Amino acid sequence: MELPDSSVLPTDLATYGWTPEREAAFAAHAAAALVPGRVLAQDRGVLHAVTADGFADVTIQGSFHHTVTSSTDYPAVGDWMALGRPAEGSVHTLKAVLTRSSLFSRGRDDGRGTIEEQVLAANVDTALLVAALTGDFNVRRLERYLTLAWSSGAQPAIVLNKADLADDVDARLAEVYAIAADVPVHAVSALTHDGLDQLRRYLVPGHTVVLLGSSGVGKSTLTNALMGHDVQLVRDVREDDDRGRHTTTGRHLFVLPSGALLIDTPGLRSVGLWGGEESLDSTFADIEAIEATCRFTDCRHRTEPGCAIRVALADGTLTADRLASRDKLERELKSLERRASVATDRAASRAFHKAVKHNAKVALWKNGVVD
Repeated sequence: MELPDSSVLPTDLATYGWTPEREAAFAAHAAAALVPGRVLAQDRGVLHAVTADGFADVTIQGSFHHTVTSSTDYPAVGDWMALGRPAEGSVHTLKAVLTRSSLFSRGRDDGRGTIEEQVLAANVDTALLVAALTGDFNVRRLERYLTLAWSSGAQPAIVLNKADLADDVDARLAEVYAIAADVPVHAVSALTHDGLDQLRRYLVPGHTVVLLGSSGVGKSTLTNALMGHDVQLVRDVREDDDRGRHTTTGRHLFVLPSGALLIDTPGLRSVGLWGGEESLDSTFADIEAIEATCRFTDCRHRTEPGCAIRVALADGTLTADRLASRDKLERELKSLERRASVATDRAASRAFHKAVKHNAKVALWKNGVVD
């Protein structure tokens, strides 16, 4: 991604969400002659940012690498940073990642049998969870996205795209309303622009919104529609299963005509959970409410007398599929916690040995043993 043309896009940080509160929290960094900047794009390890000096690339030096203990310590799209000014040219140096107001992450297998956290976006106010109303429609997948959103600290909303192509919109909407609780649900068509006015409540100046969903649900088309012109490549989905190829290959933050900030992300092939089990309480608040009326607080919903869950299943208040989905995600989060703790221990060990080697090199240099 090329850096934006500063003659076309605004470079004042307030446009990108910089507030007086962030300015006050930045005081110590400002005293050290550092400048604030926000990550706009991240492609192949290169950070592009808007800074107090304008648009610039950001390089991560070795001194910063030595301070990190996990991949989440590195900046992601949406992050605010403290940057060192360059002596010349446009490359700033990363000194610190500022405190995040929200963090949207998923769990990803590291290939060694453990799960690591992958940051998708930071400092997001609203997560628009995009699903298609066509062939690949799946409410169980939406439950997974809702769980991710609740654990992020951002407020979720569900956007059901391709309403113009769906055979039975009302029936599918009913399925989503049954699992959405108080989360807003919007049926739209990014192609025809029908229903997009419903999203205006989220697209206010300085408000950061992220689009999340599987490939082929129309996130790139939705981004182009909200921008008012094409900024993302759009490809056709496969006819056999209604799934798309990855059109968006990196994460990008755009300034919408409304003044809102939109982060588009590549389609997720898998929705690995991340976060504590408390995020399930929000996604499955209806089940939590029913369980609270069981006679026994440790009811396992099998043969115990006074089990409200079994009554709800019998009278149709609760479906077996939704209960099974909650139980599956609960087991997954417990397994994730165990596997993630192993990954954390390994990361801490690697960081310790890296620090020891670095300190040893510094000591040799100070003693004149190496140049």
